[in-house]
Amino acid sequence: MAGPDDFDFWLGSWVASWGEDGASGRNVIAKSFDGRVVEERFDGRPGVEFLGMSVSVYDAHRDRWLQTWVDDEGNYFALEGAMRDGEMTLLCDRHNGEDQTLVYRMRFHDIGADGFTWSWERSTDRGETFELAWRIAYRRADGG
Repeated sequence: MAGPDDFDFWLGSWVASWGEDGASGRNVIAKSFDGRVVEERFDGRPGVEFLGMSVSVYDAHRDRWLQTWVDDEGNYFALEGAMRDGEMTLLCDRHNGEDQTLVYRMRFHDIGADGFTWSWERSTDRGETFELAWRIAYRRADGG
């Protein structure tokens, strides 16, 4: 069962690292609106020129998390999902304009007090199998 505190592990300031060369950026996560909304501000610099933000809210009636992501490349994703077995998974479907529906999956896994792994994955077979597009290792920048 999902819950309104499922994203609390994500709150704080993070150093986000990826790739073999150790490229990194920062991510700051905070609650707002009486603790009901989780706000993310991602800055991929200096690792990559990429800025984005998300807002997430727990829908108690559906027992689901809803997240909206936007970025400086004009991307928009409306994801939904839940915390299950210690892993937060959010999904969205997107039509790619070529008569194909892609399924995107965002996973927060290997969650610990001072870090976790985030994965962005894509499926071309409606979610039967996924391929990794981007994996980021998070470690706390704010000491907890």
